[in-house]
Amino acid sequence: MSEKKPRTLTINILRYDPHLEGDEPRIESFTIEEAPGMTLFIVLNDIREHYDASLKFDFVCRAGICGSCGMLINGRPGLACSTLTAKLPDVINLAPLPVFELIGDLSVFTGKWMRRMNERLETWIHTKEKELRSFDRLEEPMEPELAEEIYELDRCIECGCCVTGCGTIQMNENFAAAVGLNKIARYKLDPRDEREDADYYELIGDDDGVFGCMSLLGCEDVCPKKLPLQSKIAYLRRQMVKIGLGMEKEKSLKSCECLRHDSEPE
Repeated sequence: MSEKKPRTLTINILRYDPHLEGDEPRIESFTIEEAPGMTLFIVLNDIREHYDASLKFDFVCRAGICGSCGMLINGRPGLACSTLTAKLPDVINLAPLPVFELIGDLSVFTGKWMRRMNERLETWIHTKEKELRSFDRLEEPMEPELAEEIYELDRCIECGCCVTGCGTIQMNENFAAAVGLNKIARYKLDPRDEREDADYYELIGDDDGVFGCMSLLGCEDVCPKKLPLQSKIAYLRRQMVKIGLGMEKEKSLKSCECLRHDSEPE
């Protein structure tokens, strides 16, 4: 019985270096013979080693942990290192992730966008400064179930796939996207974070935050870590509605109190 002949893959790559004067966007095609267990990371390294050393793409861990190799794979955001060619057709089209700043070819600057988002949403534990300086202070205990829920959200690798798979951000570039809302959900759950409900509402209680999400499920569909993004966005939306109504009620009561005092005779 003869062995099955390996497939011949056609890899179409969108090439463009915005820093190279006179360069224009173009599609370049490469032919690769498929090998068992081959990933797109292996394909791209083979192309760079044997065909074109100038091909730009990012990688670090090669294990789906760093999120560096995010790209559009046949129009769908994904990680090159964890995408098997066996699950793809004979013709594979690769392009850089949109939304983010293009470095060149398949390489994008996700870090710039992520840093801006993290600074805007203040994605760190807010606690008293004196406690932060107490290095010998024991960490407060936490229920295992809660710790597991927080850990699940902490598995986000900031690859940018959910950002480029989001329909809202195509219309509103200020939208926090699922990666940002996921981080807020993580700190809202954390009992060590001392922010008030009003603080969280100020961060995401508008159309640039949780109320901007159209619930198209694109973020969860393309998340390589399979995070429960939509359920956490729904959780935050319920929380923000509750907080917002409470704030409006408090404001209304204060207004009524002021009117009552103003109407009282001196």
